[in-house]
Amino acid sequence: MHVQEHVPLRDLTTLKIGGTARYFVSVATVEELADAVSFARAQKLPLVILGGGSNVLVADGEIEAVVVKIDIRGIEWGYRGTDAEQEHARPPKPQRRRGTNTELVVAGAGENWDEIVAESVRRGLWGIENLSGIPGTIGAAPIQNIGAYGAEIKDVLEWVEVFDTTTGRTRKLPNADCCFAYRDSIFKHRDGQALLVARVALRLSKDGAPNLTYADLSRCFTQSMFSNSVRPRTIAKPALVAIRRAVLQIRGKKFPDLAQFGTAGSFFKNPIIPKEQYDELKEKYPDLPGFKLKVNSQKLMVKVPLAWILDNICGLKGFRKGNVALFERQPIVLVNLGGASAADMQTFAADILRQVKEKTGIDVEWEVQCIH
Repeated sequence: MHVQEHVPLRDLTTLKIGGTARYFVSVATVEELADAVSFARAQKLPLVILGGGSNVLVADGEIEAVVVKIDIRGIEWGYRGTDAEQEHARPPKPQRRRGTNTELVVAGAGENWDEIVAESVRRGLWGIENLSGIPGTIGAAPIQNIGAYGAEIKDVLEWVEVFDTTTGRTRKLPNADCCFAYRDSIFKHRDGQALLVARVALRLSKDGAPNLTYADLSRCFTQSMFSNSVRPRTIAKPALVAIRRAVLQIRGKKFPDLAQFGTAGSFFKNPIIPKEQYDELKEKYPDLPGFKLKVNSQKLMVKVPLAWILDNICGLKGFRKGNVALFERQPIVLVNLGGASAADMQTFAADILRQVKEKTGIDVEWEVQCIH
């Protein structure tokens, strides 16, 4: 394990913002991760985990911490595990759109997420094609419970291998113990703060079916036939490669090019509000979209697209202040136009949330995680 001091973090994040790490170490094995934990304790400093740097805002100045970049690699397709693992394995619960003929894929936490998606598509494995194009590492995916276009990683995750800093041992955390919710998991809460992701196991399907519940994606596979005798029709089962291509095209139109802008992707979560509050807003704004869902299988809530609120209620389309702006084609994405500081980004985000609160009464949460 090689420890560096005063390492700039700006270029290790997609936002291109941030100060320096008092100590920085890149770990390639669980043993090195354990050493990093011990080093942080010896220095009496907090441990900060950095993956692909795509969902973080690093504070300005020096970060008084041991920043650990997870670079644990290796992918095993068709993973069978040890004899003990097979003996104690629980049969997978049936899940939406999963076929009965499945394959387990296990990857080190430092592997690039989209490269795994691309390879799964090439191998004809269903389950994560709708999550194409999301930047970052697979180790960060369960922490955030990444989701897009009607799919979430929780739909296919089998287990997460974690290093428990309280015991100094690794163990496997099954899907049910990850406490997944919308952009949330146990890893973001007190019960999971000591758990560092080392490997992730996904159960993908060899005979799955397309998930075209997301409207933009569904429209990609509706053929408009310019003939009086033939009506528009939907392709029954688009190929995996076609779905991935469509998702990448949709993302390309909505999200900024990382080569041109600093961005962390969606900066805010779409708010989930009580149905009663949604109904009141709906009376005032009849075109307000909403998607009903149940929380804890009891209370009826509604997920509201924040982008629609920012554009149509707050009138913030293309809003810019200094070197920070809302991306015109997707306003929940904040962009660093060049030279913005973490303080600039925080001030800008706070102003956005204040305006949403004043006009709708909705409290919006950040999706981006802060490192300070």
